[in-house]
Amino acid sequence: MPLDVPELAAPGGLTLRPWRLTDLPLVREAARDPYIPLITTVPSPYSDAEGVAFVERQWSRAATGAGYPFVIVSAAGRPLGTIGLWVRDLPQGRASLGYWLAPSARGLGAAASALTAVSSWALDDLRVPRLELHVEPWNEPSQRTAERAGFRREGLLRGWQEVGGERRDMYVYGLLADDRATCCHCLSEGESGEAVTGDGSS
Repeated sequence: MPLDVPELAAPGGLTLRPWRLTDLPLVREAARDPYIPLITTVPSPYSDAEGVAFVERQWSRAATGAGYPFVIVSAAGRPLGTIGLWVRDLPQGRASLGYWLAPSARGLGAAASALTAVSSWALDDLRVPRLELHVEPWNEPSQRTAERAGFRREGLLRGWQEVGGERRDMYVYGLLADDRATCCHCLSEGESGEAVTGDGSS
C-alpha cells in the first residue's frame, strides 16, 4: 500500500518533510562524502540526472510501501540530511531507521533531533512495537546520536552488512515504547563528526 509521508516537527525548530526535486544540492553534497554513497544509493560521481533518479527513488519507497523517507530541514529552511523509517519487517512487529547528514550540517544536533521525532511518531502514532538501527563500531558519533534519542545498544552483528565491497560488523540498537520512560535526552548538545548509520536504505 502507498504510504503518505507526513511533515513532522522535531526538537530545535527542525522540520521533517518529503523529498523534493529542489533538494538536489543536498544530494550533490552527500555524493562528495566518502562514506554516504557506500551505504546508500546516493550517486557518486554525482550528476543532475542521477540526483533526480535518487529523489524519485525516495518517492518510490513511499509509493510501494517500503517506508517513509524524510528530508531534515533547518529552521531557516535549509535541507540538512535525511532520515528514513523502513517498514518491511512490520509484520514481525519492528521497523528500522537509517539517517545521514551532509558534512556541512554535522555537529548541530540535527540527527538526534530527527531520530527522536521519527521514533516518537513511529511508536506513538504508527504503534510500531520495536525500532532498530545499525551502526558500525568505529562510528562513535552516530552511536552517541542513537543513545541520545533513547536507543539501547543490544549487541554486535558480525558481518551484518556489505559496505564498500566488504562485509562489516554492526552494532544493533533497539528502542521500545517503554524505554522512553527511563531515558534522558540531551538534545541541547550537538553531536560532532559523522551522523550516518549503516542502515542507510535511502
